[in-house]
Amino acid sequence: MLRWYDCRTSERAAGLAAAGAAVRRGELVVLPTDTVYGLGADASHPAAVGRLLRAKGRGRTMPSPVLIGSPDALDGVTAELPRLAWDLVDAFWPGGLTLVARQEPSLRWDLGDTSGTVAVRMPAHPVALELLAETGPLAVSSANLTGAPSPQTCEAAEQMLGGKVAVYLDAGPTPAAVASSIVDVTRAVPVLVRAGAISADRLRTVIPNLHDTTSADATGR
Repeated sequence: MLRWYDCRTSERAAGLAAAGAAVRRGELVVLPTDTVYGLGADASHPAAVGRLLRAKGRGRTMPSPVLIGSPDALDGVTAELPRLAWDLVDAFWPGGLTLVARQEPSLRWDLGDTSGTVAVRMPAHPVALELLAETGPLAVSSANLTGAPSPQTCEAAEQMLGGKVAVYLDAGPTPAAVASSIVDVTRAVPVLVRAGAISADRLRTVIPNLHDTTSADATGR
């Protein structure tokens, strides 16, 4: 049976505790972020991550990103993180920027077919950060069925995912209707691979040589 908590009320503490317990059992939770609502699972629990992918109707070729609660957590999650990546973190975290970096080899995570990388972000939402403080890194993807619009409300997420989720944390509509921007920092020249909450122009104030694969010039459209 799914449980729903309104985190704008006194239910917040109970909701966070219930969500943390669900994550530790390998179950799925829905949580608010600063972009859209996310579907979360324990990043270190392969069966839970597999459950997340199946709930969304997506395969291993579309692996789950990871949310962390602090830039300090990057040291335990990534390897060979270049200085320019830290510059992006300093400028845009917490916020709508996901970095694709080399995953720390000692981690036994199975997020999908990642080719040794991890997509990682620190969200700017108090409920998400409080949950991450309780659980540690979470595999989190938008709380929608693959191909459907990403939800800005907990109700929209529940309509798509229903009983596949153990705990729903409702914090009202999310501040943004757009997903995070994704920058790949595993290459010599950083690459914007998904346009989103942070524009290429803003990113270039930190990384002037950023290559934008999403632009009309880059794609030939």
